[in-house]
This record gives sequence, structure tokens and C-alpha cells, in this order.
Amino acid sequence: MSYNLLKGKKGIIFGALDENSIAWKVAERAYEEKASFVLTNTPASLRIGKIYELSHKTKSMVIPADATSIQDLNILFEKTLDHFGGKIDFLLHSIAMSINIRKGLTYPSLNYEFLRKGWEISAVSYHKIMQTAWNKKAMNKWGSIVAITYIASQRSFPHYGDMSDYKSYLESITRNFGYHWGIKEKVRVNTVSQSPSITRAAKAVKGFNQLLILSEKISPLGNASAQDCANYIITLFSDLTRKVTMQNLYHDGGFSHTGISEALIS
Repeated sequence: MSYNLLKGKKGIIFGALDENSIAWKVAERAYEEKASFVLTNTPASLRIGKIYELSHKTKSMVIPADATSIQDLNILFEKTLDHFGGKIDFLLHSIAMSINIRKGLTYPSLNYEFLRKGWEISAVSYHKIMQTAWNKKAMNKWGSIVAITYIASQRSFPHYGDMSDYKSYLESITRNFGYHWGIKEKVRVNTVSQSPSITRAAKAVKGFNQLLILSEKISPLGNASAQDCANYIITLFSDLTRKVTMQNLYHDGGFSHTGISEALIS
């Protein structure tokens, strides 16, 4: 059901890969709510993913960009602003990768070059995207910038490895850059801490299926799906949440505030 929450709004969605990704679901919902947007991902991801299928479905333009490259981001924003003939209203950062996790390296045995690359991709890219938007004065007042995070930024999840560190840094960027965006442009910046979701990146985490089951049992409302997350993010892009900024917003069925569940001890 559409409520026209994003009618007339324009944006950029980073990270849609396939129909399981949160960014994909957000793009579908944004289209339903009458938004116009550009889809972007790395050239490699464009080759292995299904983004052009999503582009056709949502009548959106695809512009390849490596979010760790300032040169690519400059081109992306220039083309986007030219395409829309003006500023944009929302940005979604849904980018994460841990080479250490993919290689099966535990936290005590991290490869530091892999650590640096994962940090650049998963966290610093968020700052680079916002810095590029800032320098190009790309955001309309009362715009909204959102990134996806996970509660492992705040608690220890042994198999989440260095991704936990990336998410902590991502949330710090949200607070610090969010202050400046608010003061200068009245733009909101938030992270959404989502339930475990079955995405390409999540499948690389050891014991993910067990974590999914555990989270479902602990959460009073059950896990929030990728579709649920997309619905929530749409409200953050809308004018209904104009005074919400610099927050890490838990969207996890109550998992983050539950100590133990009867389902685990009965």
C-alpha cells in the first residue's frame, strides 16, 4: 500500500545487489511511495548482482561507483544532480564487507590489511559519501541520510569479527557528521540497527543461521525482516521524522532491550 510519503523526493540508494538485500527492498518501497532515485554499486557488484532488473522495475538510473573512491563519488553526485536538475532529499548507505570474515579469520587473528580494506568499504565510505554530498551542496533542507548497522557494534558477537568495529565507527560518524548536517542544512543523519537479515554479506558470518534462530526467540516481536526494515527506512526519508537525527535506531523486534526470553528457558 502506498501513502505517497516520498512524492516529489529524490535520492541515491547505495548497495542494492539482489532481492534479498535491504537496499533492494528500500528501492522497491521508495518507488511505491513515489520517490525518484539513482541506484549505485561497484562495477563488480553490478556484474554479479541483479541491479538492472531493479532499475527496470523502479524506472531508476544506475550509475556505477566505488563508494571508497572520491573520484567515483564526485562523478556519481554530478551525474545525479544533473539527472534530477537539482538537489536530492535522501541517501541510503547499505554497504558492508569483511574480508577477514570471508577468509574465516577469527578476531584474535585479524589480517590488518584486510581490516583496513573492510573499514574503508563498510564505514569510511559513509563519511566519504556525506563529505561529497556536503562539498557539492547536494542535499535539500530537511533531507535524510540513513545507514544500516547491527547491535554487534555495542555488544560482543564472537563470529561477527571486525565487522563489529566497522559498525561502531559507522555509528560514530552518524553522530559527528549528523551534528554538522543539522546545524548547517537541517539534514537528518541516522543509523538503523536491524535484526539479523538473510543477505549475501550475512551468510558469510559463521553460525548465522543459529544466530537468526536465537534472535527470533529472544525478540518479543520476533525478528524484523528486510521488508520491515525497508518500511521503517521510508518513514525516516519522509517528512514525518524531521526532528529525528544523530540516532542509532533499533529495529529488531525488541531484541536490543531483552535480557532473556521464556522461549529459551521453558
